[in-house]
Amino acid sequence: MSAGIFLVFVFLILFVLAVCVVASSVKIVPQAHAYVVERLGAYQGTWSVGIHFKMPIFDRVARRVILKEQVVDFAPQPVITKDNVTMRIDTVVFFQITDPKLFTYGVENPIMAIENLTATTLRNIIGELELDQTLTSRETINTKMRASLDEATDPWGIKVNRVELKNIIPPAEIQNSMERQMKAERERREAVTRAEGEKKASVTVAEGKKAAAILEAEAEKQSAILRAEAQKEKMIREAEGQAEAIMKVQQATADGIRMLREAGADEAVLKLKSLEAFAKAADGHATKIIIPSEIQGIAGLAGSVKEIMAK
Repeated sequence: MSAGIFLVFVFLILFVLAVCVVASSVKIVPQAHAYVVERLGAYQGTWSVGIHFKMPIFDRVARRVILKEQVVDFAPQPVITKDNVTMRIDTVVFFQITDPKLFTYGVENPIMAIENLTATTLRNIIGELELDQTLTSRETINTKMRASLDEATDPWGIKVNRVELKNIIPPAEIQNSMERQMKAERERREAVTRAEGEKKASVTVAEGKKAAAILEAEAEKQSAILRAEAQKEKMIREAEGQAEAIMKVQQATADGIRMLREAGADEAVLKLKSLEAFAKAADGHATKIIIPSEIQGIAGLAGSVKEIMAK
């Protein structure tokens, strides 16, 4: 009985060991990863995404490689510009592993290698630029560094996608000078803005005065036009009244003559009427009276006229 129990116990141990060995031989590679596998210490292959089986004891996963883009932020590095100004610049490198085998066997410590290569490349580029160029040429420096690092890291299975200068820290005295310069520039812009505002205000006021003067002139013009039209209307009406009066006088004269003719008055009566009109004219204040020849002839007929009038 004890021997049977012992055999069962041994069988269970062997079964558990077999399960553990089989389980350790099955590997699942997740997305955006790659496994570098060695067999007996030599490179055997690179596993991509999926399930894989390895030989127990003989095979091992030498390195798990991340294929996603990675970001490394390096500490500030001291650099010297062409005009002998020492500053500190920290960089950010965006890279991606393209060949897991080269990344595993190409260099001992890839991140440290990239950091040292970045510092060396940065010193070479900044050493060719003066301080002002360094502060205003970030994009140019980024492009040159990316090209240099990408070429240098290619044998390591690394592709450098982008390099960014995170901070450029000049010496304290230069920082103070830059701050004073920036303050002066802000004050200048403020003064320019204030002057432009005052100019616009003056233009607005002038335009307002101009508009008011134009409106006043237009009002005066309209008033003058209305006055002229009123005077014109007055003169027209006066002329029409005088014309109407003359027409009535002429009409009355014509009616009187017509009535005399209808009453059968002869030439003597008409001359007598003319004599009466002349008498009325003589009653005026004129000092000289010109008597027509016709009236002189009428004087001799005064007696006969009186007799006619008496009848």
